[in-house]
Amino acid sequence: MGQKINPLGFRLGTTQGHHSIWFAQPKNYSEGLQEDQKIRNSIKNYIQKNMRISSGVEGIACIEIRKRIDLIQVIIYMGFPKLLLEGKTRRIEELQMNVQKELNCVNRKLNIAITRITNPYGDPNILAEFIAGQLKNRVSFRKAIKKAIELTEQADTKGIQVQIAGRIDGKEIARVEWIREGRVPLQTIRAKIDYCSYAVRTVYGVLGIKIWIFRE
Repeated sequence: MGQKINPLGFRLGTTQGHHSIWFAQPKNYSEGLQEDQKIRNSIKNYIQKNMRISSGVEGIACIEIRKRIDLIQVIIYMGFPKLLLEGKTRRIEELQMNVQKELNCVNRKLNIAITRITNPYGDPNILAEFIAGQLKNRVSFRKAIKKAIELTEQADTKGIQVQIAGRIDGKEIARVEWIREGRVPLQTIRAKIDYCSYAVRTVYGVLGIKIWIFRE
């Protein structure tokens, strides 16, 4: 019965690429993996600390990591890069210092670049953050989802499905609610589907948000 698979892993090699690109011997693999996790966490924490944003959206779509023997290259795909680029180079240097402190890598150079996404609300991670911000402010979940769907329709996507699970609106009994607009062909491997799952801490408990977006 209904085996569910992560749509990104399901499409690796056809429409989806890896977010981390490096090679390691089997015995060093776990270290490399933890290093990636540290890099991603420290970047997210830095951006959370240094941003007083009105909408509560950090705007990181994904963080791509490429490693060579002497270089770690990190590309941050952001929806609203002006938040980071206000003090242009100073901010990025500070971020590099932070990440290097976390990693304490001596013999490798760290290089951080920031790339802007053209349609920020066409990306599930940014949308999930938007919905999370709404739910924290106790907006009813249907309103939040409808608003999010409106935003994606402007970003020229072919379909979207949003699912929220947990104690919705603070009800005693947890439930799962979902809304779909347009087409979301999860079984078609050639379909370019973007997916993200996001946990929100509200006053009542943790809610899970899952978003599937079908692009051309």
